Amino acid sequence: METRLLKDTTEDLDIAADIIFHGGLVAFPTETVYGLGADACNAYAVEKIYEAKGRPSDNPTIVHISSNDDILKLTYRITPDMQTLMDAFWPGPMTMIVPRRDVIPNVTTGGLDTVGIRMPDNEVARELIRRSGCSIAAPSANTSGKPSPTTAQHVLDDLDGKIDAVIESAPCRVGIESSVIDMTGDIPMILRPGIITQKDFEKALGKGILLDPTLNKRPEDFADKDFKPKAPGMKYKHYAPKADMIIFEGEPVNVAEAIDRERLERESLGQNVAVIVFNENEEEIAAREIFAKLRQADKDGADVILAAALPEEGVGFSVMNRMLKSAGFNIKKV
Repeated sequence: METRLLKDTTEDLDIAADIIFHGGLVAFPTETVYGLGADACNAYAVEKIYEAKGRPSDNPTIVHISSNDDILKLTYRITPDMQTLMDAFWPGPMTMIVPRRDVIPNVTTGGLDTVGIRMPDNEVARELIRRSGCSIAAPSANTSGKPSPTTAQHVLDDLDGKIDAVIESAPCRVGIESSVIDMTGDIPMILRPGIITQKDFEKALGKGILLDPTLNKRPEDFADKDFKPKAPGMKYKHYAPKADMIIFEGEPVNVAEAIDRERLERESLGQNVAVIVFNENEEEIAAREIFAKLRQADKDGADVILAAALPEEGVGFSVMNRMLKSAGFNIKKV
C-alpha cells in the first residue's frame, strides 16, 4: 500500500473524507497528537487501525465528533455534569467515557460497554469528520508502544505503507493526548491526565473529582491480567523510545549535576547520550515537545536518554505520566 501525503486543503480533505467513508485509514492532525482515523461504526475499518499499529485488541480507541449534536448518536443521554464539561472544554483536548450505544462495534471500544468521545478543537480534524459523514475512531497514529506523533513526518516514520493517507498540517499544539475523564460513576474520575488538569475539571464542576489510583504508578503495583483498560494508555507499554531512558528526580541543582556526571561517564564509554531537561514552569512547553524530543533521540541514534523529572502537579503531572512510561519507571533519586 502506498501512503498518500495530503495537504490540509479543501480538495485534499475531500479525498481524505472519501477514504474514511469507504473504510480506509487516514492519519490526521488534532491539537493533541496525530490520530489514525477510521469510521468508528465500521468494524472492518477499525480492525485495520489495530493491524496497522500492532495495537492490543483490548486497548480501546477514542471516537472523535465534530459537533455536540453528534454525541447522542453514540450514547444515550447527556447528564448535567457532562453538559457542564462539554460547555467548558469542547471543542478541546477532553475525552469523556460514557455508556455506548450498540451502533458502535466492540472492536472500537475494546469490548467495553463504554466509549470515549471527544470533539477536537483542530479545525482540520473537525472538517475531516464533517466531510466524512461519520464519527471517527482514532488512537494516536504511531506504532503501538512508541512515542506519539506530533507531525506528519512522525506518522510516516512509523506507518508509511501501512495506511492510506496522512494529512500534512502544522505540528500539534498541545503535544500530549487528551485528558480522559470517566463519567459513568457517581464521581467523575480522570483515567488519563492531560493539558486539562484535575483543578480545571473541579473548577468547572464546582466539586471534587477522583484520580485513577494507578496513574503515575509502576505497572507491577497494580498488575492484573484481567484488568480491562477503560481508556488508552492505562495498561500497556506506551511512549517508549528505542534508547534506554533514565529519569533523575530531586532538587534541580542536584538533578543537573547528576545528569552531567552520568552523561560524561557514558560518553567516556563511547555511548551516544541524549539529554532532556525543561526549565522550571515550562510544563506546557514540555507537553508540546516531549514526544518530538524522544523521537529525535531515536533518529540521532541515542543509546541512552537522561531526563529531568518535572514537579508532579498540574500539567507537570500529565507530562510525567508520559515520561515515566517512556522510561519504564527507571528513576534515579538524587
